[in-house]
Amino acid sequence: MSSCCSPDGSCGTNAGATTTATALADRTATVYRVSGMTCGHCRTAITTSVGALVGVLSVDVDVDGGLVTVTTAGDPDDTAVAAAIDDAGYELTGRA
Repeated sequence: MSSCCSPDGSCGTNAGATTTATALADRTATVYRVSGMTCGHCRTAITTSVGALVGVLSVDVDVDGGLVTVTTAGDPDDTAVAAAIDDAGYELTGRA
């Protein structure tokens, strides 16, 4: 059985580690107010739509609070996030 990792558990290539460290350093979490969310389906629709945007690392939807937290690599594209939320059938009303 072969592995790319050495016996001490370190990886044979560091390319992925360098990229990951850079992406983590440039993360930005932005909280948006979104109206029209009422259930788990809403959470799934928004997570799928916004999560498909380039540069989006994660999406957290608080249905009860009407908030969507979008974590991006660098600054978020508010226009693209608003369009993705609109495409999912909801309305971004601003940043929280």
